[in-house]
Amino acid sequence: MSDESTPRRSLKGGPSHDALPPVEQHARQYETVRNAHETELIEDYVELIGDLLDHRGEARAADIANRMAVSQATVSKMIRRLNELGLVTSQPYRSLFLTDEGRKMAQTSRGRHDVVLHFLRALGVPDSTARIDAEGMEHHVSDETLAIMQRFTDDHTH
Repeated sequence: MSDESTPRRSLKGGPSHDALPPVEQHARQYETVRNAHETELIEDYVELIGDLLDHRGEARAADIANRMAVSQATVSKMIRRLNELGLVTSQPYRSLFLTDEGRKMAQTSRGRHDVVLHFLRALGVPDSTARIDAEGMEHHVSDETLAIMQRFTDDHTH
């Protein structure tokens, strides 16, 4: 086992100075990921509800369950949570609606998703793979990285 001062080897055999960042930076990286995990499921639900409202005129729990491949009970629990957070309004046997705060979150999440998706496509990633990858990446990318992805996409698709 090596200590932190011993450089690690890269996959190509040479020393890798990227293998283990300084302790403080490493801690910030993990904290950022933990924070993203806390909000990503909420953002996914709110984004999907917004998409359903925009494209179908309504967002029903059954549609959410089908599109997310989860049970209706799981969706019901999340809808209660979203309601408590002030992101959606709902009535039994009716469509869901986003509050102003929910609509803002949905638009932000959709925008982040689109930047990542278009970036992956600009790199040449096949559409089906890009859609799957973008679904998780959007929650873990900094605003700085998103801006760079957007510039890259703009430079390579026009």
